[in-house]
Amino acid sequence: MDKLHFIAESVCPRADVFLCEKLDKTRSAVKKLIDGGCVIINGKSAKPSQEINGGDVIEVTLPPATEYSVKPEDIPIEIIYEDKDIAVVNKPQGMTVHMGNGNTDGTLVNALLYRLDSLSGINGVIRPGIVHRIDKDTSGLLVVAKNDRAHLSLSQQIAEKTCKRTYLALLEGNLKENSGRVTTYIGRSAQDRTKMAVVAPDKGKLAVTDFTVLERYQGYTLCRFDLQTGRTHQIRVHAKHLGHPVVGDTVYGVKKQKFNLNGQLLHAFRLSLSHPETGEQMTFEAPVPDYFSGVLTKLKKQ
Repeated sequence: MDKLHFIAESVCPRADVFLCEKLDKTRSAVKKLIDGGCVIINGKSAKPSQEINGGDVIEVTLPPATEYSVKPEDIPIEIIYEDKDIAVVNKPQGMTVHMGNGNTDGTLVNALLYRLDSLSGINGVIRPGIVHRIDKDTSGLLVVAKNDRAHLSLSQQIAEKTCKRTYLALLEGNLKENSGRVTTYIGRSAQDRTKMAVVAPDKGKLAVTDFTVLERYQGYTLCRFDLQTGRTHQIRVHAKHLGHPVVGDTVYGVKKQKFNLNGQLLHAFRLSLSHPETGEQMTFEAPVPDYFSGVLTKLKKQ
């Protein structure tokens, strides 16, 4: 069994909320760990509702993974880097990362099981190797763990915000500011539980996104987004919150599209991390896909 150790930096009203943040797991998954005696706080078994104070020592024992149940599939994917510990993949738009919500095949995990010689098992049978996710209709870079030690290291880097993820997005309209920071809380929308929304602090998780305008067009803005947290649909929700949703995002933005798109113009173009084994600082980049650059070319000609 693998163990993770955390020292709380500040007060958190609930242990399960703290662990959801640190482990990037759902509340139900964290409750399973706590109920199973896998979480120890200051030497004692944890309770989901107990308060976390600054300086508390939290130990999480991750149970051994079960065998994979997802079948390997010969699906072409672009692996831009691979060694014995990690792989960095440039995920195409339209591909789901792992099984769920009716997706049983054709996922990135299916492709990874076919292409790679090993994957970490910490996330179990549904998400082997998956440390972080990208929306189905968002393209770009994500890192995959090939063993459990690498997985734990990468998860900790994400939790401690030392793993940096940078996106490019084309937004509807023209932002007034050239740069800034969006700080909100994100949770499930009260009107539509399939969507995320900016909510009150007690209804969601802290979400922080930095943005920088790269280029302005007639009626559109090309922006760089740097994630300081990693909430579900964070950039898309924050773009809507700014009043300038991502072009092609029919969930959070404009329903009628001017361009012939199959999803939002949002691309994870840069990923920086510390190698789990060597500690080497590594940065990877992937250019925007052709359909994205094609829209930019059209706008430049206007």
